[in-house]
Amino acid sequence: MDLKSTEETDFEPEAVIPPAKSNDRSHQLLAQKVWRVIFVTILVVIGGALGYQLGAVLVSAALGSTGFKDLVGSPATALFNKMGFALIGVLIAWLLGTAAFNKIVRVGESLKVMHPNEKIAIFSGVAAGLVLTAMISQMTLKLTPAIGVPLTLFVGTVLVYLGLVIALSMKDEMRFAGARTASRPDIGAEFGEEQLERIKIFDTNVIIDGRVADVCRTGFIEGPIYIPGFVLDEIQHIADSADSLKRARGRRGLDILNQMRSELPLVVRTLDATIDFTGVDEVDSKLVRMAKKLNGAIVTNDFNLNKVAELQGVPVLNINELANALKPVVLPGEEMRVTVIKEGKEQNQGVAYLDDGTMIVIEGGRRRMGETLEVLVSSVLQTVAGKMIFATIKPEDEAYGNDEGSYEPNTRAYTSGRPRRPLR
Repeated sequence: MDLKSTEETDFEPEAVIPPAKSNDRSHQLLAQKVWRVIFVTILVVIGGALGYQLGAVLVSAALGSTGFKDLVGSPATALFNKMGFALIGVLIAWLLGTAAFNKIVRVGESLKVMHPNEKIAIFSGVAAGLVLTAMISQMTLKLTPAIGVPLTLFVGTVLVYLGLVIALSMKDEMRFAGARTASRPDIGAEFGEEQLERIKIFDTNVIIDGRVADVCRTGFIEGPIYIPGFVLDEIQHIADSADSLKRARGRRGLDILNQMRSELPLVVRTLDATIDFTGVDEVDSKLVRMAKKLNGAIVTNDFNLNKVAELQGVPVLNINELANALKPVVLPGEEMRVTVIKEGKEQNQGVAYLDDGTMIVIEGGRRRMGETLEVLVSSVLQTVAGKMIFATIKPEDEAYGNDEGSYEPNTRAYTSGRPRRPLR
């Protein structure tokens, strides 16, 4: 690729990246703060009232006791003691309320990304446990309050827990309206109202490679194409590198994105806010987590990312595997015409390449550098990195054959008119 042309390319991220839903996020944070104040305030009032009542009970008990009557003293001192207990109750309620609200927020965030079947199972399990508790409480509450109330609470806790366990174990068998919907954000607004099978998430390397753009144009990759914001940020970071080679690769990736944006339904960054990347810093780990949350497939040519994603059950479309699958099949004994490009690693070997980049190792090709030869395939070696072909030079009539063009092995060619004699 022409480096000059890449330097003159002006990538406009504003044209590709739709504005993030920052307004919705700010509204959610504001509502969360308001509910936090309301929740903690209610608990503080309850804690203060309970503390005051507890203080009143203790003061009354102290006034009725000759040993503690002197400690209470005047009514003003008794009121001060009651207010002290109320203050202690307020402090305890504030601490417990703050911790409880934070826990509720975390549970709420977990419920947002939970599968609809799991939500229905949780609701059904809790409801069943409470109904059974209400039925049993008619018998347990007839006992003395000191025994009936704790027993009812204990039985209710056990029944609700068992209901949750049983319902969650049957969540896959539940079929309610909307239960088949995947546990992912509403991306219909981003990609249209069509039914989506699987979203394709592109890796940094596969964008810079460029071949995926041609594959997408052919229609072999179906569905919406999504470029995460952290992938785009990595490409921009590479494009701004001080290393000229990295800078050229990064700008090539930006050029590929601009071409795909004008020809394909490309969407960038808009779904990033719906995924929680807490504790995840590496781009590969973020790709895997996003693919799992969105029920999508990763498109890459990175061997390591491919293996990591497969281990975690994430579908992967590897461009290198596709290229290897489309390479022409070559069988031993076939003839082909190639040009010897360079010397091989072993003695007397030459190296040639097919149009698709497949390496051909030619025995005896070192002395024929730069020549176009007819070779015979002797064996084919398939590796993870690609395919390697081993071949020998096809015997020529001038050096190896007789007048009829036949070839006898173990003979030495002579330029004189004497007949050839076998080698010893």
